[in-house]
Amino acid sequence: MKNFYVMFCLFFVGWVAQAQAQEISGTIVDDQKQPLGGVSVAIEGTNRGTITDFDGKYNIEAAMGETLVFSFVGFDTKKVEIQSDVINVTMVSGLALGEVMLVGSRNPNRTVVESTVPIDVLNIKELSSAVPQVNLNQMLNYVAPSFTSNTQTISDGTDHIDPASLRGLGPDQVLVLINGKRRHNSSLINVNGTFGRGSVGTDLNAIPAVAIQRIEVLRDGASAQYGSDAIAGVINIVLNKSINELDLSVTTGANFTENANDQTGGVDGETVNVAASYGIGLGENGGYITFSGDFDYREDYSRMKEWEGKIFKGYNAIENVAFSSGADITNLTNGQIQQFAQGVSYFSQQLKDDINAAPDRETLQDLLDFDVTEDELNSRGQERSDYNMRVGQSALRGGRFFANFSLPLDDEGTELYSFAGISSRRGNSAGFYRLPNQSRTYTPIYINGFLPEINSKINDKSIAAGIRGKIGDWEVDFSNTWGRNEFLYLISNTSNASLKQSSPTTFDAGGFSFAQNTTNLDISNFYEDFFSGVNVAFGAEYRLENYEIVSGERGSYEQYTENGAPITLASQSPGTDFFGNPRPGGSQVFPGFSPKNELSRERSSIAGYFDIEADLTEQFLLTFATRFEDYSDFGSTINFKVSSRYKLTDNINMRGAVNTGFRAPSLHQLNFNSTSTIFDNDGNPQEVGTFTNDSRAAKLLGIPQLKEETSQSLSVGFTAQIPDANLSLTVDGYFVAIDDRVVYTGQFAGPGTGTELDNLLAQANATAASFFANAIDTESKGVDLVLTHDATFNNGFKLKSDLAATLSKTKQVGDINASPQLERAGLVGTYFPEDSRVYLEEAVPRTKVNLTNSLTAGKFNVFLRNVFFGEVTEASTTVANQQVFSSKIVTDLSLGYKASEALTLTIGANNLLDVYPDRAKAEFNNRSDGRFDWSRRAQQFGIGGRFLFARVAFTLK
Repeated sequence: MKNFYVMFCLFFVGWVAQAQAQEISGTIVDDQKQPLGGVSVAIEGTNRGTITDFDGKYNIEAAMGETLVFSFVGFDTKKVEIQSDVINVTMVSGLALGEVMLVGSRNPNRTVVESTVPIDVLNIKELSSAVPQVNLNQMLNYVAPSFTSNTQTISDGTDHIDPASLRGLGPDQVLVLINGKRRHNSSLINVNGTFGRGSVGTDLNAIPAVAIQRIEVLRDGASAQYGSDAIAGVINIVLNKSINELDLSVTTGANFTENANDQTGGVDGETVNVAASYGIGLGENGGYITFSGDFDYREDYSRMKEWEGKIFKGYNAIENVAFSSGADITNLTNGQIQQFAQGVSYFSQQLKDDINAAPDRETLQDLLDFDVTEDELNSRGQERSDYNMRVGQSALRGGRFFANFSLPLDDEGTELYSFAGISSRRGNSAGFYRLPNQSRTYTPIYINGFLPEINSKINDKSIAAGIRGKIGDWEVDFSNTWGRNEFLYLISNTSNASLKQSSPTTFDAGGFSFAQNTTNLDISNFYEDFFSGVNVAFGAEYRLENYEIVSGERGSYEQYTENGAPITLASQSPGTDFFGNPRPGGSQVFPGFSPKNELSRERSSIAGYFDIEADLTEQFLLTFATRFEDYSDFGSTINFKVSSRYKLTDNINMRGAVNTGFRAPSLHQLNFNSTSTIFDNDGNPQEVGTFTNDSRAAKLLGIPQLKEETSQSLSVGFTAQIPDANLSLTVDGYFVAIDDRVVYTGQFAGPGTGTELDNLLAQANATAASFFANAIDTESKGVDLVLTHDATFNNGFKLKSDLAATLSKTKQVGDINASPQLERAGLVGTYFPEDSRVYLEEAVPRTKVNLTNSLTAGKFNVFLRNVFFGEVTEASTTVANQQVFSSKIVTDLSLGYKASEALTLTIGANNLLDVYPDRAKAEFNNRSDGRFDWSRRAQQFGIGGRFLFARVAFTLK
């Protein structure tokens, strides 16, 4: 990395000679009237500048009428036109350290540096101008080490909504707010083989980055302040409120990598994003309405080289000869099989004679049940790669629009406010290739097999409105927030194999939706004269939630008999292929939801909280929060939080917090039920039914009802600033214990002897059953570090550096919380299987380190970022197959040029050095016959490879 810095320094050495000028001098102080050393003083539009000394004094040669620009880490940049030879400036605390935050404290004056818990404040507008990522999940994944999110592959709906987590905990254990108001969850529950399996997250990609001013990441439990889901922390998205400024950007890019296009090289995964934002001032008291939106499009890509397994049996060769001859191959007679077998060029004469002499169908089945893949590929003029899956990234096309509104009603701070958003996305991903030799492939429709596709339709809507102001000395905020997420499935290039020739090739498979309405009343008062300041806050919340599953068309979920009758009785049998194997029902890749799955469930919760923050002295801050919450479907909970900060010096703070927390099982976990095609460790398809915990299947197996997760957490840390060196440091350690954690169980198969469980599985068109269960207790611990430094050089160059790291570990503790019935049956290992343990503990990096450098020199900006992703482990139920993938460093680099005040051009790369995770090794038996050269069950940073981009940004004022 030193080579990069040397290159940058050499590239930018030298600066423009100063114009004829006079000496300008002055003193720079902060808002406490303390002198500020190291403040950058530059002449706008030139490379001339200086920095203040330890007493905050400066001298610079400049001409009257020029503009001085004063900037310093943690303070707002200030511009002053030169009209005298002495200019003194007071700097005001800004975004990095002094920004009044909305999350983690209800004190309206509390700033980040004074907080009792760790909070990251990310300037999204600044990031968006330099980084290659355009969607929010990936932007945060590379800038916030405690945040993890990756694009998934071959995982049904999870291909379209990326699960995200904080501090290595579950996607459903982080609460998302917008402008301090609770955001609704996605309607998708992750049940396939990915990190976060069994959880429900928030779809951050439904929010356009251009609509965001900043993001506040609270890295501490906050259930006592905000309620359910805040066990790991809180992400608060603060929307843009700029006015009289049009921001427009166009970003395009693609993967330029050696493994593009199924590892043949070249370019793939092309993307385009067009984003715009504009605000209008309202009234005379600072009102505004800001509109922001974007449209993006991304192509899919695949990283599978070629299928290495079997494709054709002898019977498929005969079928192909008959098909090529124009024969009806829907039900070849024995005579036709014997006739067309003579046309298979590579069959030996002996085999042809044996086929001709076969007396019955059973003999033909025995004779033709052998592999002819290589010969048949040659006969059809095909390559093995013609049978590839699409292992990589799904295709997406979508648009998002947000509005943010505020209208002050008087000079006393009374304000009407609202924000709203709408997004629509269409996704396309593919499943496992259905091969001609499989019973799930009806070859009269697909003679060469088929690659089934999942087409998603994701719609998200939200609106919030409220009024805030003063009643007496009390600040009062009354609001209502509503949001709804809908996820619908259209399955294409597929078939229902049991319907045979009557099957459509496209199915409406149904879907689900989740809606949430939250009403809040928040009241607070700051007593300036009590101790060194005391803030008292209390309030109430009423939340109503609704979860719905809608069924698809009949052919998407039914299994049919040989005569085309839907199977409704255990005595009925499905149609079979030539070899007598039963043909599965439902649309291949994703069986639709049936009317038996269809439901609409509601619940409500009511909560009250009390919160006090007391600056007992100028040095000592103590806070206490408690919250009571009652759910209509599982009961009540009360939680507490105590936190403190002590100033050892003006620049060094110690801080710590202790809290309890909870997470109510989501309506999705309580009510989701369906049948899905899930592929096991060997790549074999299994039709797995997800049953609710109040179902008969759950009672037969001894699966208990769901209850809430509870947590206890502790954090201790310190913050330090060295103003003379423009340096700040925060270090925080944490410990989180979670009891009764909800997981998605393994697959319980029936004994196959006609038992009640067997019949229930058959009715669900499934071979095994899974459930959501409070199966385990866990402990998580770790350390977060953030180091920031600003340097200003005499030639006007500025270098901003940020080092952020997280080291975390999550593990299961104690025994699996299985019922005596499961223990007696020896099914504890299925209740919480080994691969679930790996997903929980080792499938995402436990160590992430991010070093970011931004160098500004005149009209140029160079952005360099190196991210260290720690090792991960393959999530396999077989311990011997758990390959460990080594740590990697991914480098991002961009160069920006400000061509004018309105136009900025940026080019750059994500993963400049084309780094990939370790390949799956053959000896671990996870490659699934060539399907997965890189793991799909353990994600570090994806498998896209080098991504090059270009961006044009306009700012019109």
